[in-house]
Amino acid sequence: MFSAIYLEQNTDKITSASVKKLDDSALPVFESNAVTVDVAFSTVNYKDGLAITGKSPVVRKFPMVPGIDFAGTVTASEDPNWVMGDKVILNGWGVGESHWGGLAQKARVKGDWLVRLPESLTAFDAMAIGTAGYTAMLCVLGLEQQGLKPDDGEILVTGATGGVGSVAVSLLTGLGYRVVASTGKATEHGYLESLGAKEIIDRNSLSVAGKPLQKERWAGVIDTLGSHTLANACASTRYGGTVTACGLAQGMDFPVTVAPFILRGVKLIGIDSVMAPQSMRKQAWARLAKDLDRNAIAAIAQRVNLADAPEIAKNILAGTVRGRFVVDVNA
Repeated sequence: MFSAIYLEQNTDKITSASVKKLDDSALPVFESNAVTVDVAFSTVNYKDGLAITGKSPVVRKFPMVPGIDFAGTVTASEDPNWVMGDKVILNGWGVGESHWGGLAQKARVKGDWLVRLPESLTAFDAMAIGTAGYTAMLCVLGLEQQGLKPDDGEILVTGATGGVGSVAVSLLTGLGYRVVASTGKATEHGYLESLGAKEIIDRNSLSVAGKPLQKERWAGVIDTLGSHTLANACASTRYGGTVTACGLAQGMDFPVTVAPFILRGVKLIGIDSVMAPQSMRKQAWARLAKDLDRNAIAAIAQRVNLADAPEIAKNILAGTVRGRFVVDVNA
């Protein structure tokens, strides 16, 4: 038997979440390459918040165990790449949406969805980073692949107190960039400064409709919000700069003109963490293990119990929290 956050939906399409004891026989079955993992830690991400509250139809079938990532130890494997005792990480692949996820003491997934836990990271560290930090690293790699260097100018990070934003601020600072953080939380300036932000701007300066072309400022952008924020970020990016887009916390719309792209050569790079190939995942986790300040991990992460996840999910969607929530599934 194992404990899990268990999502059910009634005939009125109302989602309910509870902690439930499940038999091992309830774990998903795969035709081949199945790997069973004793989960040590998971997290609550924005997408988990949508799944647990039912605010958006991210769950494809019910009942569902949410949790788009986890870290743990292999206990059984039908995949030749994994053996009992291997320490592993999972991010994405539809886990917590179409397949039972990580907010549970046990998980069964396909072996090729797993990444080996870097030796310098603990399972807690990996989930303090989690899908949010892994996504932030993919954004940094996206900027670097376009040739961006610290001497090129300021980098804007939107939604900076969130999971992706917090890790992005710390990563970029550690790599030598001058980071400008955008947030609507006036009380969190000290937190962002502790992560390395050199300047903090009010999100309201970006979140409403703006001119198609604005004063050039950003050499690069990591945007987690979408909508008008992403449009304004593009409109104020310098000639030849790069904008990476990985989130939609403000909205899925993108009210922009072609002007930044055809008059300034701005590049907009979409960042997908769910189905990213293994080569990118391994590169991202290797860089996270090397580049992310351990003090930042401690500052960003809060440790919580499995039963806390539903309430945290509500708070994440309400925008009243900061950083990362690491779920000890055995507590």
